[in-house]
Amino acid sequence: MQASIRNTLFGLALAVAAGHASANEPIKIGSVLSVTGPAAFLGDPELKTLQMYVEDINKKGGVLGRPLQLVHYDDGSDANKANGFAKRLIDDDKVDVLIGGTTTGSTMSMVPLVERAGLPFISLAGAVPIIEPVKKWVFKTPHTDRMAAEKIFEDMKKRGLSKVALLSETSGFGQSGKKETEAVAGKYGVSLVANETYGPKDTDMSPQLTKIKNTPGVQALFIFGLGQGPAIATKNYKQLGLTLPLYHAHGVASEEFIKLAGPAAEGVRLPATALLVIDKLDAKDPQKPVVTDYARAFQARWKTDVSSFGGYAYDGLMLTVDAIKRAGSADKAKVRDALEATKGYVGASGKVNMSASDHMGLDLSAFRLVEIKAGDWALLGSK
Repeated sequence: MQASIRNTLFGLALAVAAGHASANEPIKIGSVLSVTGPAAFLGDPELKTLQMYVEDINKKGGVLGRPLQLVHYDDGSDANKANGFAKRLIDDDKVDVLIGGTTTGSTMSMVPLVERAGLPFISLAGAVPIIEPVKKWVFKTPHTDRMAAEKIFEDMKKRGLSKVALLSETSGFGQSGKKETEAVAGKYGVSLVANETYGPKDTDMSPQLTKIKNTPGVQALFIFGLGQGPAIATKNYKQLGLTLPLYHAHGVASEEFIKLAGPAAEGVRLPATALLVIDKLDAKDPQKPVVTDYARAFQARWKTDVSSFGGYAYDGLMLTVDAIKRAGSADKAKVRDALEATKGYVGASGKVNMSASDHMGLDLSAFRLVEIKAGDWALLGSK
């Protein structure tokens, strides 16, 4: 009898100990970002943001009383490496959620793995195919390439520009951007009178731009790419004496682009997040306090400017934390369901309202049209 009681008490003690250990086990946030390579100026602020806020959240007691643990790998802007690291995060590190995929290529290389594993995945890349068609476990924080094209064509229409030259990158982001731009051009009365491409590692786009320069009737130039390529193309544009209105997609929405392109960036227009024009936002803008606090914290910690890309990571982490809290658990299926049910989240990229048919939750009003003037961002028009 006494032996039976002892065994029962021992079993209860083990159960209590196991429960206590579980409560203190970290919630593992996996991350694969392009911190080096051509997309480094996107991935670097993304990693800095995740590191900073994971530390901050842990100082405040973690989430559901559990600390967050960031498990990070740098894919070097290589989609094949991203795939390998995603396997490691799933099989070896056994993360609870994955935030990353700086580029569309890296993201898409990881999608089949997370779908098979049943792992919530929030991408920080822009292309439409990431979320269309909807994939059960995949979400994203940036605006899509289709939205970028539409925002730009809205402005072109106001300016009476209908004959446009498109120069797009052959990366996943650029290819999807090209496809989406071609698909929505007619909706805005735009015809693409020239359609050229360049490689993500190209160091001179003069041949393509010369063709565009010699195209009869062309009224504006739209460059769709990310990383260093668009800055090189902008310099080439200036060197060739082109004076057409120049537009870029949101893949260049950071101070680094202005630094890389230099004076050639003057007059460039692009869709961007509120982060780039914080001091120009209306005092009643619901995003103003969010982006102001994020920018102050980032600049204080890292002594460098914020970018839209860091903002995408901020939203990815905060959406994850919010979903875990609402789920009351880090259980993967419950977190996935909570992410899909996100309503009214105001973040760095805009107001997010997700659903079973929309795993991004942003509309066109989340984009701000900006112009580079005297080496700074100017906000054009209203939301």
